[in-house]
Amino acid sequence: MPTTAVEAKIAPSMLSSDFANLASEAERMISFGADWLHMDIMDGYVIASLRKHTKAYLDCHLMVTNPLDYVDQLGKAGASGFTFHVEVSKDNWQEIVKEIKSKGMRPGVALKPGTPIEDVYPLLEGENPVEMVLVMTVEPGFGGQKFIPDMMNKVRTLREKYPKLDIEVDGGLGPSTIDEAAAAGANCIVAGSSVFGDPEPGRVISLLRTSVSKCLKPNFI
Repeated sequence: MPTTAVEAKIAPSMLSSDFANLASEAERMISFGADWLHMDIMDGYVIASLRKHTKAYLDCHLMVTNPLDYVDQLGKAGASGFTFHVEVSKDNWQEIVKEIKSKGMRPGVALKPGTPIEDVYPLLEGENPVEMVLVMTVEPGFGGQKFIPDMMNKVRTLREKYPKLDIEVDGGLGPSTIDEAAAAGANCIVAGSSVFGDPEPGRVISLLRTSVSKCLKPNFI
């Protein structure tokens, strides 16, 4: 498990960006202070295209049934983080994690709202563990959904059990929900509509970071 202090990381979700201007949208988000760019992945071609235009950390969330088949492709494309779903990897997650690391990417595991948090424990306590857990706070695959507050129980449980773990939340995050997520212990925040849909994205990114940092300082650093 990680031994370094957890930090606030704000990751605008490119699912909400203008896909016709992906490179400029990425540059714009980084200029506004984003730490990562969150990519919901169906294939690696978008990553390869975007990597030509940015050095940003590309936080890739794979909503696929066969993540192992994508590791080599995304590694070559320039992905930074590779997060796969626990629901489709209970039998081969060790192999997936090994392959991800061998391609120079950071492994993470995601779980849908209906999946018990206990399902990710083996992936955090095994010989070759993942380095981040993504708690979905909406059903994956569609932007603009409402935040599910009950998912914060999963975040709290993870933070209490793994105080140095990067815990990411994705779905419905914005100014009205960030305080609840931050208080529960989430430190990596994926925000799509709330950032890209605001006339001042930099203000929203700063607000999200401030909320997370306030909660991290006394508890988890």
